[in-house]
Amino acid sequence: MTQKELKEKAKNLGIKPKIWLKKEVLIRAIQSAEGNSPCFGTAKGYCDQLGCCFRDDCLSK
Repeated sequence: MTQKELKEKAKNLGIKPKIWLKKEVLIRAIQSAEGNSPCFGTAKGYCDQLGCCFRDDCLSK
C-alpha cells in the first residue's frame, strides 16, 4: 500500500495522519483502529492476526 493509500485509509478510520509519521507507525495506528494488535513489522515468521489487511506485507519482511 502506498503512503497516500495509507493516509486515506487512516482518515476513513478517523485517524489524522501526521506528515512526519513513519509508514510502520501509521500502519500500527490503523491496525489498532481496526481492532487488531498494533504489531506491524514485529512478526517472526508467524502471525495470528488473520483479519489484518497488512498481514501478508508484514510476514514478507
